[in-house]
Order: sequence, then C-alpha cells, then structure tokens
Amino acid sequence: MESRNIILTQDIIQKKIERIAYEIYEHNSDGSEIILAGIWDRGVIIAHKIAAILRQISPLTIRIIELRLDKQHPGEVTVSEQIDFNDKVVVVVDDVANSGRTMLYALKPLLAYLPQKIQTAVLVDRRHKSFPLSVDFVGYSLATTLQDMVLVEMNGEEIVAAYFE
Repeated sequence: MESRNIILTQDIIQKKIERIAYEIYEHNSDGSEIILAGIWDRGVIIAHKIAAILRQISPLTIRIIELRLDKQHPGEVTVSEQIDFNDKVVVVVDDVANSGRTMLYALKPLLAYLPQKIQTAVLVDRRHKSFPLSVDFVGYSLATTLQDMVLVEMNGEEIVAAYFE
C-alpha cells in the first residue's frame, strides 16, 4: 500500500489560492489586464479559481487561456485562443512545479511576442529543479526527495488535497 502524506487540505488550499490572487494583484495593480494561462488540466482549474478571486478584489480585466502540452514529452504547446501577448501581463499557472520542465515549455508560445511581464504561479513548488525556473507566486514550497511524487487531487473542478507519496 502506498503512503500518502497530506501537505494541504481543501481549506488550506483555498487560503493559499486566495493569497496567490492577492499577490498577483499586488504585483500588477498598476495594469488594466492580466492573462492567466493555465496549463491543462489542473493549472486551468487553479487559474479559474484565482480569476474568480481577482475579479472580486480588483478592477483588472482577467482573461483565461489554456495551454495544452504533453507533460512527459513536452514539445508542441497548443493555446486555446490566439491572443496578441505584446505588452500584456501573463501569469502561467500550474498545480505543481516539479523539475520546471513543463512550465518552461509552456512559455514557448509566449516567446513569439514581447509581453510586458511573464510570471508564474503554482499551488506547490518543489525545491529541486532540473530546469532554470523560479516561481513567482507559490502556495506552498516543499523540499522532498527526488523519488517523492507530489500530487494535487481533484474531484471535477474541486481541489480536494495535495499530498506526496
């Protein structure tokens, strides 16, 4: 039987997402629009939750797009809609930053433009990256062994828990 070590409960996850939303607003309050680019599928769910809070606490226009890629073999990234990212603030959102590879590959379609800012947000950030990525907005930072898997459990659109095994 596998051992699950819960690191975030549903209530704590909600508080972490609220804090991420406030931090995003604090760092971008001088703008008028933020594009949340959620990495399919858990990152998109988290992006929607962040957007709902941002719409309550700020006058910013919030757009959500989806970035789809194969996390095991990233190469091609599909964007849910074509947007001119020039001079825009883009926050790439995912559930867990493990090695940093998925997040870096997700940036590929944005690099054809000159965004004002590209920022990153994750619910759980693991400390030992294999790729040069520093996450801007982190719900929970965790140092684990390379063998530990950090997982975010979902039930539809509901984030149930985060744990490692």
